[in-house]
Amino acid sequence: MSATKEFIPLSLCVLTVSDTRTAENDGSGDYLAAALAEAGHRLHERAIVRDDKYALRALVSRWIADEAVHGILVTGGTGFTGRDSTPEALLPLLDKEMPGFGELFRALSFEEIGTSTLQSRAFAGLANGTFLFALPGSTSACRTGWEKLIRAQLDARTQPCNLANLRPRLRER
Repeated sequence: MSATKEFIPLSLCVLTVSDTRTAENDGSGDYLAAALAEAGHRLHERAIVRDDKYALRALVSRWIADEAVHGILVTGGTGFTGRDSTPEALLPLLDKEMPGFGELFRALSFEEIGTSTLQSRAFAGLANGTFLFALPGSTSACRTGWEKLIRAQLDARTQPCNLANLRPRLRER
């Protein structure tokens, strides 16, 4: 598999998981929406959902059932508090996990915040041919995840390979 020489814009959703964030103070969601647009992708839909695994699962299930959605960027709910439920809500929806994402995210995060990265349960995977990336709720964590991992993998020009070029084959049986 090789990368293409042309950029292929993807249609992405941004989901903020929080009991306290609103459209007025969602810095992490704002960052992700702006970053994907700056990279040339399209924002398909954006939402803020409280830390409730069934509400999260319902919205993400709707998005992964929509063939127009190529990927979902989730921020928040990946910690260890009693209300953090993003992994419990969304991991059951994945057809395939991408263990390297969480491992690399924590390694990169360790350089920035030291052992506090142990509290991150960031993860990624594939659900019904849709990429899903779950990041911590801080804007700096979203910046790390986007700039150092996600952006390049969603760019069809990244060599030697990238996730964007896999899209036509994701639903193979």
